Amino acid sequence: MSNAIEANVMPFPHLVESDGDAPEQDMVKNIRMVEAMIFASSEPVAEKALASRLPEEADLKEILKEVQAAYANRGVTLVRVGDAWAFRTADDLSFLLQKEAVETRRLSKAALEVLAIVAYHQPVTRAEIEEVRGVVTSKGTLDVLLETGWVRMRGRRKTPGRPVTYGTTGEFLDHFGLEQVRDLPGLDELKGSGLLQSQVPATFSVPVPNDGDELEDDEEPFTLDDVEELGLLTPGGAGDDD
Repeated sequence: MSNAIEANVMPFPHLVESDGDAPEQDMVKNIRMVEAMIFASSEPVAEKALASRLPEEADLKEILKEVQAAYANRGVTLVRVGDAWAFRTADDLSFLLQKEAVETRRLSKAALEVLAIVAYHQPVTRAEIEEVRGVVTSKGTLDVLLETGWVRMRGRRKTPGRPVTYGTTGEFLDHFGLEQVRDLPGLDELKGSGLLQSQVPATFSVPVPNDGDELEDDEEPFTLDDVEELGLLTPGGAGDDD
């Protein structure tokens, strides 16, 4: 009985440390290092950060694959958040922690609309958000989303006035359980969930979200003057709107 339990609990049964197999021994060591780094971090850990702590010959993708497989049926699972990784409670056990969750702020309908537009249309300017919504968007609405950490200032649009462009963050992906922005629901999924009417205009379409963190050709980075004007202490920090 105890042997059966040990076999089920052993995280990597096919990788056993032994003096006679150096490659497997190194693999186990590297897996333990990655496991420890992710476990100890309160935030998702970027792949670059993980790789920087491992030996040069370590295969990070294979290591992450091993850890993810080992925790697939456990109480916590290893999930990808953009280009980072984190341990999260298994989806089917999330009800156990619901009483512990504290809702500090409920977003207004306007904020939810703006968040959806930013997510699907990024990079997007305030004027472009207003064009999609058909109403004026208050500065306060964008400020709230910036404060949540779900929306960030990306750069400036290369157009007269150089308006600020907005996009989502890693915190947005983490909160909504997405690996990447492209995992946002498409037209069929939105219909199936009841968020869209079954009958929509034939010309209606849901844009494919942009995944890239890099600035696009029609964007330019913030200058030192922009940093001072917008109150940005670090790239992507919150500041005043233009």
